[in-house]
Amino acid sequence: MKRIRMDGAMVRVRRNSALGALFGAAAIVLSIGSVVPAAAQNVIVMVNGSPITSFDIEQRQKFSMLVTRKASTREEVIEELIDERIKIDAARRFTMNISDSDVDSSYADMAQRMRLSPEQLTATLAQNGIQPGTLKSRIRADITWQQIVRGKFQSSFQFRDRDVLAAAEAKNKGDAPLSDKIAATEYVLRPILFVVPKGSSAETRRRDAEALRARFENCDTGLPFARHLRDVAVREQIVKTSTDLPPALREILDKTGVGRLTNPETTPNGIEMFAVCIKRDTKVDAPFLKEVRQQMFADTFQAKSKKYLAELRRSAMIERK
Repeated sequence: MKRIRMDGAMVRVRRNSALGALFGAAAIVLSIGSVVPAAAQNVIVMVNGSPITSFDIEQRQKFSMLVTRKASTREEVIEELIDERIKIDAARRFTMNISDSDVDSSYADMAQRMRLSPEQLTATLAQNGIQPGTLKSRIRADITWQQIVRGKFQSSFQFRDRDVLAAAEAKNKGDAPLSDKIAATEYVLRPILFVVPKGSSAETRRRDAEALRARFENCDTGLPFARHLRDVAVREQIVKTSTDLPPALREILDKTGVGRLTNPETTPNGIEMFAVCIKRDTKVDAPFLKEVRQQMFADTFQAKSKKYLAELRRSAMIERK
């Protein structure tokens, strides 16, 4: 076995043996949960004991083309997959557990932003020869890495108001002085989704939603009641301020009393309403200051992420076959 240095990491280069190929192929079948063509089962890189196969590379190239409409080189994709394996390995060392349900929830949220159901997103990927596990693997790495970086460098993301205001003043090209805080309304919401099972009528489910809306008087009793209804999901709490919302949605929430439900809306996932559990006056960053604070966070995250990932790569065991 020969060892060489590559990208600051110790890289092992070994000849494939019949026994190594046998164990590698078995590991791949177990890791992807389905049988793929033998040619796709070749292990190309091992990252801290985690394999990257030719099938992984092919899938990520297809996904990259779908998302960016631009072909990525094989080496670019390999480097991206190496980074992902390192991020997930770091999560194990921090004893972080990103559950399948967390990944599935993010997958569903992504589909919803595209105005699709999770099943429709899966079908779209399949039409382009992409398995959903390709996207879910990337989602898992992203969730993991965000939590690691934000936790490890937590103090770096605490921006003082005067620092944000100073950064905003530096960017402000107008002559008008900046207002640091403005009045707003904060809404605490609970989404309630009436799932439309196969063979059922959406109109029937809308009537069911209207019936719940008519009897819903407060969140303390209404939410537990909704949870016991068949094919109804009560989702996690959402907190929004009026400055975050488009005028039309803000008007709907303003007209909906505390402890009541908004009108049912048809979505790709079913019939959805929002329980307005709390409304309260608050003070928030003026829109320009909010943009500056978000940009400061993004810039800091990118810098810390890049530096820490480079550090982990230097100590990683990367074996190229």
